[in-house]
Amino acid sequence: MKLDILVLAAHPDDAELGCGGTIIKHIAAGRKVGIVDFTRGELGTRGTPQTREREAADSAKILGLTARENLGLADGFLRMINRIRWKSSGG
Repeated sequence: MKLDILVLAAHPDDAELGCGGTIIKHIAAGRKVGIVDFTRGELGTRGTPQTREREAADSAKILGLTARENLGLADGFLRMINRIRWKSSGG
């Protein structure tokens, strides 16, 4: 599936809260937008993972997303490991 914009979010509803207006603007302009949520938000205080899953599905329909996926990673236990080593071009 081809997307013009892919939004990455830690929890369901983060994309809508953080850049919902931008998402709507781009979809209205005819772009294909998708969201990937990393976790189900099980440690959050804004509802159960089941509630958040239903809300994410409803939001995808309302916004007109081309795709929405949830990776189901454990909430609160993600960490970033920098393994990129840059080499100088010598110039």
